[in-house]
This record gives sequence, C-alpha cells and structure tokens, in this order.
Amino acid sequence: MAKTYRMNAGTRVINRVFHTMTRLGIGKGYRYNLTVRGRKSGRSYSTPVDVMSAGEERWLVAAYGVSDWVRNARAAGEVGLSRGGRSRTLGVVELGPEESVPVLRQYWREVPVTRAYFDVTAESSDEEFAAEVARHPVFRLVPRE
Repeated sequence: MAKTYRMNAGTRVINRVFHTMTRLGIGKGYRYNLTVRGRKSGRSYSTPVDVMSAGEERWLVAAYGVSDWVRNARAAGEVGLSRGGRSRTLGVVELGPEESVPVLRQYWREVPVTRAYFDVTAESSDEEFAAEVARHPVFRLVPRE
C-alpha cells in the first residue's frame, strides 16, 4: 500500500531547503520551483517539483497526489517554473491514463525518493501504471505564445 503524503513541520523545512537550492540552481537538474495562482485566493503559491523531459517534451507529475498545486494548476491552466534565476510561464494540459504511462514509468525510475507513494513496481503492467493517474496526475507543459 502506498504511503500518504503529509505536510508537517519537517516537510515544510525540507521544501524550504529544496526551494532555496533550486532558486540557486543547485541540486538535481529536473527540480524546479513551481508557482501557481491560488484558485480561491488569487495569491501566488510556490513549491518544489520535478519536471520530466524527453526531447522537447516536458511534464509535471503529482508524485504526492492531488495536492493544492494540482488543483490550482487545473484551475489556472498555467504554471510558472523557475530554476537558477530563470523563470518561464507554461500552459498545462492534463494527460489521460494511457498517455501518462511512459511519463509515470520515467518518473518512477528517475525519482526513487517518491516510489513509496506509488502502488507500482518496475515489473508492473501498463494498466497498473495507468491506474496510478487517478492519484498521480500528469501534466504536459506547453509553451505560451
């Protein structure tokens, strides 16, 4: 059974550390700070996320489940990503289960610290990975004109 992500004092400290490291361009190259407008408050919120890429395509995976950033990104239709002093606003398109399978497999391979939050293994079928999309939505990042 997959772990449930809980926001507490420890995770807040870890998020602040990763946020600062990412702002400075330190750490894993796939880590970015995501900024999204709150769907109710209209305020901007920021959190560290991992961006998967293959060729020119880039995706966000909600590794810890349907959190506030996921709900806010769905409502706003766009997010800001920043790393090492560079920022960019991108549109988001939520993928369906079948489209999400290769991205989820890549994420599961490349970001091992989050594996405990998934109910799949390296040997899991495409159908099992597709079933994870309900708990771990995947968004294609689309450049804004």
